[in-house]
Amino acid sequence: MLPDFPSIRAKEKYFRALEGDRKYDALNEIIEESSHVVFLGGAGVSTESGIPDFRSKNGLYKKRDSRFNKYKPEYLLSYSCLDKKPEVFFSYFRKNLDCRNVEPNAAHIKLAEMERTGHLDGVITQNIDGLHQKAGSRKVCEIHGSALRSYCVSCNTQYGPDFIFESRDDVPGCPNCGKMVRPDVTLYGEFLPQNAYEEAVSLIRYADCLIIGGTSLEVGSAAQLAHMYHGKYLVIINKGKTKMEGKADLVFHESIGEVLRRVELSYKKGR
Repeated sequence: MLPDFPSIRAKEKYFRALEGDRKYDALNEIIEESSHVVFLGGAGVSTESGIPDFRSKNGLYKKRDSRFNKYKPEYLLSYSCLDKKPEVFFSYFRKNLDCRNVEPNAAHIKLAEMERTGHLDGVITQNIDGLHQKAGSRKVCEIHGSALRSYCVSCNTQYGPDFIFESRDDVPGCPNCGKMVRPDVTLYGEFLPQNAYEEAVSLIRYADCLIIGGTSLEVGSAAQLAHMYHGKYLVIINKGKTKMEGKADLVFHESIGEVLRRVELSYKKGR
């Protein structure tokens, strides 16, 4: 069991001194002790499934394609591009964001298991790939939407994961009204989906343990949510440096899948 800490300084000193297996033991003790654990994740959660992140040296924004080289990467995933150059937007989207046949990795699977066993209240994700749900997670706040959903901009008819990716039209049109069908994702220049964001805020508000994984917290939406957290324990898992590490109890600069594999779970009573 974790000791009772007489002060924040004593708590920091205790966790900073941990190394090797003892650090993983502490992670398990934190998860077992906490009543409301929440996971906040980014692109690094899905890289181990083969989906590139955005800004790393092998990320999506570093790819070179003659069709898109004259545009900034952020523009290609912006509302402005969708509005002004929809043919370019859909060509880029279809080529780079088709995640229909990607499978969950060890991190997705462990998080779903944590929810089933009563150790996790929910997942807040910046990812649009649907892999948390595919792994079995039920409470997932997709604060950037999902590439597996689409809708008509005029009549709001909803469409499934295949509609945009299998459409033969440069700009997919709605069979009902003929207007454009767009992906249900949050593009640059758009507001976050209100319901998902409010659910995320609620999870953060009641959490006594927040695990941040696979994100550098460079994107404003995730950073904003992270700074709302004022619970007891903060754990960060990311191969690179992450903002807020100075406030974290445990920091793992390792594969998120490998770290979460070492989480041992028992069914919690009353959950």
